[in-house]
Amino acid sequence: MIQREIYMKKLRLLRDTNLIKVVTGVRRCGKSTLLEAFRIELKLSGISEKNIISLNFEERENINFVEWIKLYDEIIAKTNPNEKFYIFLDEVQLLTDFEKLVDALFVKKFIDLYVTGSNAYLLSSELATLLSGRYVAINLHPFSFYEYTLAFPEEKNTDRLFRQYMNNSCLPEAVNLSKTAPEIVNDYLQSIYNTVVVKDIVKRHKLRNFANLQRIIEYLFDTVGSLVSPTNIAEALNKNSDKTISHNTVNKLIGFLTDSYLLYSASRYDIKGKELLTTNEKYYVVDLGLKNILQTNHYDRDMGHKLENVVYFELLRRGGEVFVGKNKNKEVDFMVQKPNNAREYYQVSYTVNDEKTFEREFSSLRTIRDSYPKFVLTLDYDNAVIGGIQKLNIIDWLLNPY
Repeated sequence: MIQREIYMKKLRLLRDTNLIKVVTGVRRCGKSTLLEAFRIELKLSGISEKNIISLNFEERENINFVEWIKLYDEIIAKTNPNEKFYIFLDEVQLLTDFEKLVDALFVKKFIDLYVTGSNAYLLSSELATLLSGRYVAINLHPFSFYEYTLAFPEEKNTDRLFRQYMNNSCLPEAVNLSKTAPEIVNDYLQSIYNTVVVKDIVKRHKLRNFANLQRIIEYLFDTVGSLVSPTNIAEALNKNSDKTISHNTVNKLIGFLTDSYLLYSASRYDIKGKELLTTNEKYYVVDLGLKNILQTNHYDRDMGHKLENVVYFELLRRGGEVFVGKNKNKEVDFMVQKPNNAREYYQVSYTVNDEKTFEREFSSLRTIRDSYPKFVLTLDYDNAVIGGIQKLNIIDWLLNPY
């Protein structure tokens, strides 16, 4: 089992606090495994097994729970208000009226509550209203590159491993399969893709036109890291097609895709004007291996956008809100607003060894008139500080995360 240390640290800090711990993320990114690791730590710290109650609502024995009150009574019957109990509810959104169950358990001061869900419906539903200010969301992602290297301890060539990371899946089970049965990895990814698209989106939202959703997914997978808007997506899809789609429909379907954690968005921020812009966003796919389901993967094709995708999720893991920066007429790949009100700026490029690319990437950061840290991340081997801007090898940066 690969230790997901960045997330385990958060769970340790939140243990026994008067907050619900909500772990979210795309299907099969490791939520259940993370909480299992945390339950093991609880036992090792001296917590009795009888004081840990865990229910996974995807398991056959739990799908018969249809009345939240009955389930609540069964859970409470196993507890004692004079002792501390740790309750884990996995994929809780599958239970009807789950919000009421979570709320009823939370008010019991002797219960420390942990829940997981694979759809943002968990936090966009009544739960967020009922428990406003009383929960902390931990968004779990597939393996970082650092975690990925732990799965391949025998591979000492990090350059080769990194290219493998960018072109294959970093979902935990897909990584395991790639070592034992690589020929079925794509079948596994196809099953995840089908579950997310069909179960979490088409069925949940009762979509009648699956073709439109599929067209949008293919378009966004193909334009990872490019600035797009619902209007120009609709225009591109309607071109040379007898099936038209409106920008309102595009906007709605993109919302479903981000709610399912299949895609993540980065809004634009005007650095000089200090305001969020409402036009154009960038979208990043939660697992680059999923692109292989819809597209032929050319190993060294579109490396710049693949690198950008990797950096985007690493920045999310390290904390803060991630935006696309705009400074006058120049674009900054990422501006990160950190929790302590500090900022960081990042440019991502395959290489800056030629003069034109070097000037483009560095000039975007030089024109920012503040003293916050600025980075250019590339696959070049040299690390340097140039005019106050740190040029770092992206692999070195990824392997020294915490």
